[in-house]
Amino acid sequence: MTVTSETLKKTGSSTRPTVDSFQPRARMLLGPGPSNVHPSVTAALAKPLVGHLDPQFLAVMDDVQDMLRGVFLTDNRLTLAVSGTGSAGMEATLVNLVEPGDEVLVCVNGLFGQRMADIVERIGGVLHTIARPWGDVFALEEIAAALDRHPSTTLVTIVHAETSTGALQPLVGLADICHDRGALLVVDAVTSLAGCELRIDDWGIDACYSGTQKCLSCPPGLAPVTVGPRGLEKMKRRTTRAVSWYLDFSLIQSYWTDGRRAYHHTAPIAMNYALHQALRLVLAEGLETRWQRHGLHSSALMAGLAALGFVPFAAENQRLPMLNAVRLPEDFDEAPIRRELLDAYDIEIGGGLGELAGRVWRVGLMGESATRQSVFSLLTALEDILLRRGRSQGIGAGVEAATRSYHALSE
Repeated sequence: MTVTSETLKKTGSSTRPTVDSFQPRARMLLGPGPSNVHPSVTAALAKPLVGHLDPQFLAVMDDVQDMLRGVFLTDNRLTLAVSGTGSAGMEATLVNLVEPGDEVLVCVNGLFGQRMADIVERIGGVLHTIARPWGDVFALEEIAAALDRHPSTTLVTIVHAETSTGALQPLVGLADICHDRGALLVVDAVTSLAGCELRIDDWGIDACYSGTQKCLSCPPGLAPVTVGPRGLEKMKRRTTRAVSWYLDFSLIQSYWTDGRRAYHHTAPIAMNYALHQALRLVLAEGLETRWQRHGLHSSALMAGLAALGFVPFAAENQRLPMLNAVRLPEDFDEAPIRRELLDAYDIEIGGGLGELAGRVWRVGLMGESATRQSVFSLLTALEDILLRRGRSQGIGAGVEAATRSYHALSE
């Protein structure tokens, strides 16, 4: 806010601006993130601050680690919340596991695969890529063949839930392919963690990172990361230091995991409070119940959107339940309608990224946002907008199709 002479208030010899506190309008967050949060998570942010080495906060850190292991389904000791968003988790994982000269295979089928490739090159790794059209996923045989073409590959990276396309990458069996060829497997689970099946230990994943603002339904600002024994061994064999001091796990471990609690950086105290509460809610609901909830509401939403002329972007057996990407009907006024949803109905959804800009919508049903209310609110608002724009044919079909989907899935 600009401070003018009218907003200045004299107090003794000092001059201070008086500014109204900021109060945003509440939104139904149905975009690619952030998602809505539970009131108890919001309340956690307002708890009294303590120091980042206070025994009370160290106990919170211990709890967060234990609960993250439960959500990742892993026993990995190096499991923690990086101070930064999901992109910081991506960069932290790669700068710790890739040295200059290491050969890395990056699987690219959307924006976030491209970002991993960019980071590998910035580190000085030798980049190999395989690509699929946006919206497609990789067959395990493709990845095996690429590793056979590049036998010195040390690391394979892949996106589990490609947020830019709504595609869900199968992972079962991939770690065996990588390990048989001497490579580690790194998985981007920024969007998938706590929203669909992900089993770090059972699937043999060596390192995985996520973000708090998606299916964990916590504000953005922390990046859950887990690194397994093979990853730790590769870190121990490094001959160079990680290119990032702030994200160097050999330093961060001394604060989070090795018992010394040595100062590294001032952790975001309130954000860890919020994550602590968000993880409690996830585990209280139960992971499998939570996965099923995301699938239930995604099916109803996709049925409703299909009835209104939207077409799924990813193939039926390759779709994310928490990030629903759909092609738009012909002659659809994409950006103005999306803006009207926001301005008139307080509903946020996402447009396309990169080559999909203007071609798709990305509707998130993540965590607290994965509800019947979200599904019916969006479909009702969209039908209302279309009706007022002169389209009468099919109005009501979206809500009806979603209702039928719920009935069918509950029988």
